[in-house]
Order: sequence, then structure tokens, then C-alpha cells
Amino acid sequence: MKIREVHKNDFTISTNKNKLDVESIHKFLANETDWANGIPIHTLKTSIENSLNFGVYYKNKQIGFARIISDFSTIAYLGDVYILKEYRGKGLSKWLMNEITEHPNLQGLRRWILLTDTAEWLYKKYGFTALPNPQLYMEKHNPNVYNGMDQTKANNAENSYS
Repeated sequence: MKIREVHKNDFTISTNKNKLDVESIHKFLANETDWANGIPIHTLKTSIENSLNFGVYYKNKQIGFARIISDFSTIAYLGDVYILKEYRGKGLSKWLMNEITEHPNLQGLRRWILLTDTAEWLYKKYGFTALPNPQLYMEKHNPNVYNGMDQTKANNAENSYS
């Protein structure tokens, strides 16, 4: 997939995986979020390897991130979206969402999915709504996966893909 990079003043959004500061992303996700609290770094590396990633940078410093899991044909799952607190209020999350939703490989999808309990106002601007028929959706949730119980191969450092 072709790398995309866009610039506004000293800010950049890039899909280049090699540019990502994985340590910085890990620090934020593992310590500052509810959804990925305690995520092992090898799990994060595997998720990055298997996703379309959007890094947000001020000069060359990683200040935000989002990733898409998709078949690029019918569905996309948006996850791990963040902008560091000190850079919020500058329109970066809107710019990031524009870049994601306008990405050429993500056009014509039948469904986009995300799980969120924050920034609902932002996602609504991009067409996300509450589930119209939640009774039609199911999930298999493993809340203990990051703390050593019920590990998958990706969550087990000995069997990591990285």
C-alpha cells in the first residue's frame, strides 16, 4: 500500500509504519487509556504490523496515532485513536479523522466500526452513530488478556510475531 503523508505547518500525518515511535505509542496506550491499559509492547507491535496506521507528528515527535483494521473491501475497524493532551484543541483530531476517512483504500466500505466512550462528538461528525440494532451484534471479550490470563500468541512474548 502506498505511503501517504500530509503536512500542515509543523504537523504531519503519515501512514509510514517505519516512522512510528512505538515506545511513545505504547507508553500512552498502556498507561493513559482504559481500552488498552497494560497492553504488552509485543502485542502493540503485532497490531501495528497488521494494521493501516496513521501517525501524527509535531516536527518529528509522535503526538498522536490511530489505526485501521480492514479487508479494504467491506469493513474497517477504527481503533487506538489519540492525540496527546498538550496538543489537543488545535484541530488535529478532526484533521486525523479527515485523513482516515478520505484514505483512498478505505473508500466504498459498507461498514465502519469503533468502540468508544470518549470523543463521541468527534466521531458523529464523520457519520458514526450508536448501534441502531444492538441486539444484532455480538462480541467475544477477553478483559484479562493483557494481564497474563488467556493469552493469545500475539500477547505471549515467547510466541510474538515481532
